[in-house]
Amino acid sequence: MAYLQCKKVFVLKDLKVIAYTFRNCTLDEVGSLVIDKSERPTRLKALKEKFNFGELFYIATCNRVEFIFSSEKELDSSFAKKIIKSLFPDFTAEQHDYYSINAAMYANMAALEHLMRISCSLESLVVGEKEILAQIREMYEECRDWGLTGDSFRLIMNRVVKASKEVYTNTKIAEKPVSVASLACRSLRMHQVNMDAKFLIIGAGETIQLITKYLQKHNLKNCVIFNRTLSKAQILADELKAKALPLDELKNYKGGFDVILTCTGATEPIITPEIFEGLVNGSTDKKIILDLALPNDTAPEVIEQFNPVFISVQQIQEIASRNLEERRGELVHAERIIEENILEFIPILKQRRVELAMREVPEKIKEIKVKAVESVFANEINSLDENSREVLEKVLNYVEKKYISVPMVMAKEILMQQ
Repeated sequence: MAYLQCKKVFVLKDLKVIAYTFRNCTLDEVGSLVIDKSERPTRLKALKEKFNFGELFYIATCNRVEFIFSSEKELDSSFAKKIIKSLFPDFTAEQHDYYSINAAMYANMAALEHLMRISCSLESLVVGEKEILAQIREMYEECRDWGLTGDSFRLIMNRVVKASKEVYTNTKIAEKPVSVASLACRSLRMHQVNMDAKFLIIGAGETIQLITKYLQKHNLKNCVIFNRTLSKAQILADELKAKALPLDELKNYKGGFDVILTCTGATEPIITPEIFEGLVNGSTDKKIILDLALPNDTAPEVIEQFNPVFISVQQIQEIASRNLEERRGELVHAERIIEENILEFIPILKQRRVELAMREVPEKIKEIKVKAVESVFANEINSLDENSREVLEKVLNYVEKKYISVPMVMAKEILMQQ
């Protein structure tokens, strides 16, 4: 081994994670750490070089920003602060202090387990949402393409993806939807609403935008959008190829409808008996109101007098809570799968360490043999007859192969016993 010029070999204790999530920061503060995609390669490469990280991987979603890297440095708040100051020098001193105090840090096995847990959505704001795995894979591939990651993180990500797929496949953690948008759309399907139905959409906020994205996937075709701020309604209407009207025009609308989807911030009912009667305009067809506002946008008298199918946000939230509890009941199964994958991964990582550490051995053995034949024992070998030289060559080749294989096998056995 004295001949080897080995590079530093990754060991699991070098794996580090510094995380900022909805659990330890406000969402606004997490959002401030999202690096614009166009700037990520340059800024992350500079970070890796400055701190001499072996590998670096950056995760950014709507409620988490995480830095995954390999380094011998010990994790503490001062080190987290140095990283944030390096990436965000324009932050105030108070911001730098905030991020140093509120950093969640993981190392060694805890870091590996954390990566598996977030990829399986066990640490997500909504447990069981599969989107997180696709997001993490995409960002890992970006960092790989930028030359920030290498062989060790490749092995780790392969195992993380494997564990995540097993969790989603072998547990019920993602089976029942828990988001308001998905449950609202499911409720409409239960009432056999097709996308040819006429929708009146009241409001243009985040909840309405999420639900209309779901509806768009099912070919929503016929809707009119009412909103106090007409410009916001028009933006959404342009996306849906719909018509936008000011909220004041609701009382005069006579175009008919099948479904009212409403979610505003109003403190008083918007859909009063008088307005609803005008909207119905004598129709006797089934009418559905999907009211996701708190307090409800629909006056209780509307339900009493006209008996529409009424789906409230309270009903949706009750279903979401039950589904979330069922998902949480699957946590124990998911955690067992993660534990099994970690136990399986450790020997694989150790074996890879041996392969990397020993990969120069064959070349060095060949160099020794060539030097012995062509220099050290050249005169003696040249004095041999042709048959003797052939036998000697066979012996040297045999010893070379054995000398290469024996230490490789022994090293693997020794390391696997640690």
